[in-house]
Amino acid sequence: MTETAPSCPPWLERFRTEGPRMQVPPMFRPASAARAAAVLILFGEGPDGPDVLLTERAATLNKHAGQAAFPGGRIDPEDDGPVAAALREAWEEAGVEPAGVDVLCSLPELYLPRSEHRVTPVAGWWREPSDVAPGHPGEVAAVARVPIGELVDPANRMMVRHPSGIKLGPAFHVRDIFVWGFTAALLTQVLDAGGWNRPWDTGRVEELPPEVLNLASRG
Repeated sequence: MTETAPSCPPWLERFRTEGPRMQVPPMFRPASAARAAAVLILFGEGPDGPDVLLTERAATLNKHAGQAAFPGGRIDPEDDGPVAAALREAWEEAGVEPAGVDVLCSLPELYLPRSEHRVTPVAGWWREPSDVAPGHPGEVAAVARVPIGELVDPANRMMVRHPSGIKLGPAFHVRDIFVWGFTAALLTQVLDAGGWNRPWDTGRVEELPPEVLNLASRG
């Protein structure tokens, strides 16, 4: 499978062009000593329009417990680079059939300091959607197709801060999923690159919900 899909819906054309040009914020600029990883940003068309696949990590994990994330993980020696790793992880974590995914592009590598990984986001068009469900109960608690229209709804967006007062960045609250941290920062840039973002109140700042804070404090 190549990194350029033969075709994709018109609403994805801008993203396929602009995604690889995405600017990397200073906090996410790669560190050479970090471990290589990949995530799959999977776009589809569901009953509520264009959507993106998100997972919720298990609450029992030592790192990023309970957080919303794109399917992904470390690039294994047997993987043929980030694309193969992203597709494999999406299959293992959510049941995404790789044969039904056309790879659109790879985005610039990002550094995830909390777990010391260099992450390559791989974007795909879900040409033939498969049924999805958590693949590893010990790793993934839930899988959801989240409509882009709901993600860009200003009512579902906010900035979050730690109770100490430290501002942590953008967040989304959609369909009982609270998206924050690395995933929310990347998702914000993805929405910009696709031209889907809508103006929203960046002055709306809320504290992390207690249940999210409790999980985040564990590592």
